[in-house]
Amino acid sequence: MKLKVIDVNLSTGGSAIAIINENDAKKLGIHASDRILIRRLRTGKAAIAVADISSEHIHLGEIGLFEEPLKLLGVEKGVHVDVMPCERPRSIQYISAKLEGKELSKNQIYEIVTDIVENHLSEVEMTYFVAACYSNRLSIKETVYLTNAIVDTGTRININKKVILDKHCVGGVPNNRTTLIVVPILAAMGYTMPKTSSRSITSPAGTADTMEVIAPVSLSLEKIKEVLAKANACMVWGGGNMNLAAADDKLIRIRHPMSIDPEGMLLASIMAKKKAVGATHCLIDIPYGYMAKFPTKQAASSLAAKFVKLGRMLGMKVKVVMTDGSQPIGNGIGPALEAYDVVNVLKGEGPNDLREKSIFLASEMLGMVGEKNARQKVLEVLDSGKAYAKFRKIAVAQGGRKHIKLPKARYFFDVLSEKQGTVKQINNKVIARIASLAGAPEDKAAGIYLRVHCGGKVRKESVLFTIHSQSKLKLDTARQIASEFGPITIK
Repeated sequence: MKLKVIDVNLSTGGSAIAIINENDAKKLGIHASDRILIRRLRTGKAAIAVADISSEHIHLGEIGLFEEPLKLLGVEKGVHVDVMPCERPRSIQYISAKLEGKELSKNQIYEIVTDIVENHLSEVEMTYFVAACYSNRLSIKETVYLTNAIVDTGTRININKKVILDKHCVGGVPNNRTTLIVVPILAAMGYTMPKTSSRSITSPAGTADTMEVIAPVSLSLEKIKEVLAKANACMVWGGGNMNLAAADDKLIRIRHPMSIDPEGMLLASIMAKKKAVGATHCLIDIPYGYMAKFPTKQAASSLAAKFVKLGRMLGMKVKVVMTDGSQPIGNGIGPALEAYDVVNVLKGEGPNDLREKSIFLASEMLGMVGEKNARQKVLEVLDSGKAYAKFRKIAVAQGGRKHIKLPKARYFFDVLSEKQGTVKQINNKVIARIASLAGAPEDKAAGIYLRVHCGGKVRKESVLFTIHSQSKLKLDTARQIASEFGPITIK
């Protein structure tokens, strides 16, 4: 059936959707959520879309296309296309099998991931896949298949080096911005580290958000290779035009609103990004403790063993460290404030907890490749200024300014201690929420700057933390939550 294209000016951000008139749908014998094959008459280019049925907005003889199929077909409104029914992808059967608790084969998982990347599955169908992996856990074999499928259907960074280093933190702790310190330390020692990082999903800042205050992070594959040739390392966003682990980005979008994180998907998500950059040695940081993602060392240990096993099956050397996640690491929480901490540590200053953790992680990574006296070597590179010089070289290579200038907020508010005593607890989740309400990470200068840490002594009416915001309204909202929930416990 030939239909005229209408641009509905809508986007799903993933799945291809087409709307057809209900009478045309009857003639074609299709129903809502059925697949249709749309073929451009002039070029023969085709795309598969999920059908939606309309009785009002799309007239007889028309087809309303979302931005995704418009882009896939390269058509504009008014162009005629040929439309016919299309069978449902076989991958839906495999998703149903996983929902029933069956183990999937390598080919079945590859087909599911391919259909995700090519937008052949709707968001509802991808949601069922996430739910199936959550209720019927992926085996280690399935996790390996999923990891490799994500890598093979995305972009790879091919670097001709015998040793390629990478690191990852599973998150859950505000600031903890060690990557931006560890990468230049190791790069200054001659090691290659193509670090791709995420933007914030629920936190006040991701590593990419913080680096973006100093230099562009949305780089093409060609530009990344150019940066690596100049500086031995990069610190970039793994999404966007890079298409690194594209299927994983789509699955993360599904997982986030439901707040579920199937363990097999978590493992595959992290390790796929490491394999895609060619990492030979990878350090995984799992913080645990009060209000961290993993409350106990036992919970962290269980995941740690699976990371090591998965790494071995993928041909990668993986080491896991379990660290204190019971309070924020560093003082700044929010892109610019975290960048401020990073620059200070690289200049040989504080915050001391961020400095010490970065030294520890860098030393552990050197130990993985057989370096002796690792801590001593890290200290020499950090305290001599070589790491800071390398950081600036990486930033400039990525398109940043030669002289680092961080944005500052317009409004500030000091939250004071109501009594004298010792800081017993800092609630990571409440601290992160206050920083987010202040405007982070969208407003780069917004967030919180901590003045205390656990174990520290405070006087009555001394400053516990300062809220930074670009908006008076957002500042007032953040102040209210700080007053209501009191993230810092003093006894």
